[in-house]
Amino acid sequence: MKKIFAIGLAGILSAAGLFAEQVLNGAGASFPAPVYQAWSYGYTQASGGVRVNYQSMGSGAGINQIKSGTVDFAGTDSPLSSEELAEAGLLQFPMLMGGVTPVVNIPGVKSNELKLTPEVLADIFMGKISRWNAPEIAALNPGLKLPPLKITVVRRGDAAGTTFIFTDYLCKASSEWAEKIGSGTTVDWPVGIGGQKNPGVCNNVRKIRGSIGYAEYTYAVESKLATVQLMNHDGIYVKPDLDSFSAAAANADWANAPGLSVNLNNQPGENSWPITGVTYILLRKDCAPEVFAALKGYFHWCFESGAVSAYKLNYVALPASVVEIVNQKIFK
Repeated sequence: MKKIFAIGLAGILSAAGLFAEQVLNGAGASFPAPVYQAWSYGYTQASGGVRVNYQSMGSGAGINQIKSGTVDFAGTDSPLSSEELAEAGLLQFPMLMGGVTPVVNIPGVKSNELKLTPEVLADIFMGKISRWNAPEIAALNPGLKLPPLKITVVRRGDAAGTTFIFTDYLCKASSEWAEKIGSGTTVDWPVGIGGQKNPGVCNNVRKIRGSIGYAEYTYAVESKLATVQLMNHDGIYVKPDLDSFSAAAANADWANAPGLSVNLNNQPGENSWPITGVTYILLRKDCAPEVFAALKGYFHWCFESGAVSAYKLNYVALPASVVEIVNQKIFK
């Protein structure tokens, strides 16, 4: 009788939705947050028993949280080395690709009208070029009316994978930047004001006349900010878009990449956007088997069903060949 009662009570509680559903919590990079949040909602609706949450708080915070075990997965645009992964007991794999683009607020200048070289971009962010009508900029843009407006640099004020991607590119663009400032999720910026996460940078650029910042492409589009053309590795000016981001990833050697991390900055190819990043997922090796199984189900769904929403949000999904590598090395 007790057993029958227990079974009956369990059925009533289950039908009433009183048994806790499985919850997967993630946190980290704001770079891919629009896609992760769309995927989290979509999978929660599709799975029928697993709820996924993702909190956009920056790559540095996500790394700290997965190391401390307070989340089930973390997002980062700044990949960890093989040594760091081993020391922390973590697994790492790529999830998405996207472009980081300079965004500007220059009166009278429309999106993609302004052309910049890597060297001039680095000099702007070092404070060496301080007005938009400076000879170095004017020489690249004959016929474009540039105002004698002071340049205000806007950069991230938090630890950010987007900053890692951008400053890594500036190191490739300028030996002076590489020697004096370097790359990382945070750096000792020579000039500028800070903004929190990608939206904070975009909000500041939108409010400040004469400003320039950097943001993941989706945030630039959503904020309706003007982007620029950049000279790429092959000496060709290109615009930021899905095709130029995909071109940058075409020749990457994923199979032999330590920690499954590749650097897509300044890749060769006439159509390649020069500041292209990969965003990664971090998992704990010691997570409970049922949690790992739930994570496996979620990320398989993302790979198989999430590409369409990724492209709609201006990101590039991983090629099938890379997904297979991830499945073999992480989820076998």
